Amino acid sequence: MWPVILTDQRSDIVLRPLRRRDEDAWQEVRRFNRDWLRPWDATLPTPGQELPGFRAMVRMHEKQAKRGQSLPFAIEVDGVFRGQLTVSGIQWGSILSAQIGYWIDSRVAGRSIVPTAVAMACDHCFFAVGLHRIEINIRPENAASLRVVDKLGFRDEGLREKYMHIDGQWCDHRTFALVAEDVPDGVLAAYRRGQSM
Repeated sequence: MWPVILTDQRSDIVLRPLRRRDEDAWQEVRRFNRDWLRPWDATLPTPGQELPGFRAMVRMHEKQAKRGQSLPFAIEVDGVFRGQLTVSGIQWGSILSAQIGYWIDSRVAGRSIVPTAVAMACDHCFFAVGLHRIEINIRPENAASLRVVDKLGFRDEGLREKYMHIDGQWCDHRTFALVAEDVPDGVLAAYRRGQSM
């Protein structure tokens, strides 16, 4: 299941393992997009406590990936690091589910990169990994992410009050989900069909 590299023949988008050597590019993209990402970034509720730095984050993701708990991808566009997509909270047994979270460099936003990357990850989870359900949780104010799930046909399952600590406070999120039966030909194929209509 891991490591894996996902490519799309119709675009220059690659999902590949997040690596330690991505640190400089990751730091540059995060610095450039600090204000753009802040309203959507997870924070820790304990005052004075901070999320781990890049290297600690990569080590944590590597351990989780080896245990089959997550798939931590870097998003590359035209061979350049541009963001991150993580399939997390993978549950096995009778649930076979996971969540997807992502962020993208504002310099390439609006080019269908995130919908394509999410569709690629969903298809991998459904058809290669064998998961049954994928969910994405989005703040109701995040119009760009709401467009992503709409384009990909995710079903709105309602509001989760004070679901996650974001930008220094507990924030409500809407939950969106797909199950494998929703997309028998794949999420990317369905997305592409919708684009051509």
